[in-house]
Amino acid sequence: MSIRVFIPTPLRPYTEKQDTVEVDGSTVEEVLKNLTLKYHPLRQHLYSEEGLLRSYVNIYVNENDIRYLAKEKTPVHETDSISIIPSIAGGIDVEVETEEEVGLSNEEILRYSRHLIIPEVGLSGQKKLKAASVLLIGAGGLGSPLALYLAAAGVGKIGIVDFDVVDETNLQRQIMHGTSDVGKPKLESAKKSIKDINPNVTVETYPVRLSSENALDVLKDYDVIVDGTDNFPTRYLVNDACVLLGKPNVYGSIFRFDGQITVFDSKRGPCYRCLYPTPPPPGLVPSCAEGGVLGVLPGIIGTLQALETIKLILQEGEPLIGRLVLFDALKFSFREFTLKKNPECPVCGTNPTIHQLIDYEQFCGIAPIAKSKINFHEPEISVEELKQRLDRGDDLFLLDVREPNEYEIANLGGYLIPLSELPERVSELNPVQEIVVHCKSGGRSARAVKFLQQNGFPKVMNLAGGITAWSQRIDPRIPRY
Repeated sequence: MSIRVFIPTPLRPYTEKQDTVEVDGSTVEEVLKNLTLKYHPLRQHLYSEEGLLRSYVNIYVNENDIRYLAKEKTPVHETDSISIIPSIAGGIDVEVETEEEVGLSNEEILRYSRHLIIPEVGLSGQKKLKAASVLLIGAGGLGSPLALYLAAAGVGKIGIVDFDVVDETNLQRQIMHGTSDVGKPKLESAKKSIKDINPNVTVETYPVRLSSENALDVLKDYDVIVDGTDNFPTRYLVNDACVLLGKPNVYGSIFRFDGQITVFDSKRGPCYRCLYPTPPPPGLVPSCAEGGVLGVLPGIIGTLQALETIKLILQEGEPLIGRLVLFDALKFSFREFTLKKNPECPVCGTNPTIHQLIDYEQFCGIAPIAKSKINFHEPEISVEELKQRLDRGDDLFLLDVREPNEYEIANLGGYLIPLSELPERVSELNPVQEIVVHCKSGGRSARAVKFLQQNGFPKVMNLAGGITAWSQRIDPRIPRY
């Protein structure tokens, strides 16, 4: 019996770029087993070394999470479909000032006139928007359309947490920033853009890295929190802080051509941990910097987050509480899945075990910087030292672990084996040769070095900073991307 399996963008490289595949099986377990037999590289992304289905990969039969059915023993029939959803986060009462406490000037009435003539918004709803406060975590791809549309809609106070500066690579998707802003703090250009759209909006900026020490203080005075982050430790941090404070969390995530959006609210539905109890191991799920993202995608998902935020404030429509929407830009398809509150969730379940914020980098398997320097076992070589050794003719083997499309953009002439293919192609390398591994900035190559060391390669080094550092400090003719 053949079952259709939907493959998300991050996993399509392992299924010959197919978005759906037909696999035989009468249960989820049989289907997934046959799927990974047919596409062997996919197995490490679905199953742990112990052979258990990874907890950060959710499997749905039609629109139902198998965790609330018969798990992997869930039977399937020819009319069913299976969806793999990896992690890449009636109305609701939002506590804002009463409409009597705010007023609208004649200028504001004219500005928001298209809102005011909508019965579901009207004068009362526009006052709710003006009285509301929304905190955006991140001023990047998702934060840009969020900030601009919330400001245009008349949200009275917008807070933004970000500590980064504008880089040329941001401009392809982060529409809040321009070419003249390169090198400047993102908060500076963000505030300028917001004020230019709507000078009536109060903008609070937080030039800090959100942490367990400051998150509760930063989030506590806002009505709605919108998560536009790009890393797992901050995702879990924001979720737990929202649960502890009783705040709704408008979640969005993007990768390549895929987007996810939902509203987490532990008072009325599940939280992020209910969907993804544990994070993926460091490095297994690539970031947008490593895997890329279509520039328009954060505009789509960020705008949908802005829509959900406005609905929460207005207390109109049906927020995405308990519903996860997946957007596939290549197929232009939206699919909705039901999310359920996990009674055993450690932060929002029946008997929670998390009552305060924890060390989220440790939880996600990321060693603190200070410790990582002490315990760092992957030997490194700087771009300057590599240049010197190449110039004097040392016998070095350059191994490039990026993807083929990255190699086409820029390369150092190294031997290309993408990191995902390294376990199956390791026999192509000479274990007695001195190998220098590199990627774009050093993350993937560090993982490759560790893998090679564990498999009998004693003379292997990581190029610190990768090809980006080589372009910046050795040869600017090499394009940066």
